[in-house]
Amino acid sequence: MKVQVVDYRADDAPEKFVKSLRETGFGVLINHPIKQDIVESIYQNWQAFFNGEEKHELAYDPSTQDGYFAPEISETAKGHTKKDIKEYYHIYPWGRIPASLKDEIMAYYKLASDLAAELLDWVEQHSPADVAAKYYEPLSNMIKDTPNTLLRVLHYPPLTGDEEPGAIRAAAHEDINLLTILPAANEPGLQVKLKDGTWSDVPCDFGSLIINIGDMLQEASGGYFPSTSHRVINPTGKGSTKSRISLPLFLHPRDEVRLSERHTQRTYLDERLKELGVK
Repeated sequence: MKVQVVDYRADDAPEKFVKSLRETGFGVLINHPIKQDIVESIYQNWQAFFNGEEKHELAYDPSTQDGYFAPEISETAKGHTKKDIKEYYHIYPWGRIPASLKDEIMAYYKLASDLAAELLDWVEQHSPADVAAKYYEPLSNMIKDTPNTLLRVLHYPPLTGDEEPGAIRAAAHEDINLLTILPAANEPGLQVKLKDGTWSDVPCDFGSLIINIGDMLQEASGGYFPSTSHRVINPTGKGSTKSRISLPLFLHPRDEVRLSERHTQRTYLDERLKELGVK
């Protein structure tokens, strides 16, 4: 089964969406509540931010993980040795945000978080009874009033030909959180690893919303919902001269939320950040 494109407004949308998550770790929604004009505006405004110098005044704080992450301190995916070809900015409601961009990006943060809570309800409603029994509290309640949900504004710069051999925009990895909410980027490149080991392009028509499972939902569901490997490959031809902006919202529960017998959100997150070398 490949990643399914589901009409958010259809009566059977919850069932189809959760089935796609279960089979592939990913689902794509169309006709969803997040309007394309706000996404396009964010892409344009943050492209200008990454092209400017203000970003260096907002360099990330290792203790809080908010702010600007330059390419030289970008992530190295777990199990890889080469840094991804990207720079990014971490947004939390309590964190530092460029004043001229704050109102728009926080409006998006709330809109996407509200939709995410609904999607978590879909997941719980369509979890088998024995799986749902593993949830220590309702999934959507896990993110209620959380200070931990992270909005990352990613910039993949044009390729110059001087990149480290073997480095790509985002090496194969799994996300740490419950679910990731991602508007289709302004350029293609996102791929998911299917059960047979092959890589498949994730449908990325502009206006679509891509959702994938993270490790925390896999942990909370006892492995029923798979956190699936995905990557962003380097473009070729004319595409290599273009920037790519991406806007993933990583849903993180409150620190004290228990995911399983062995982990709370905080213990799980700390373990993974150390593995990534950013803490």
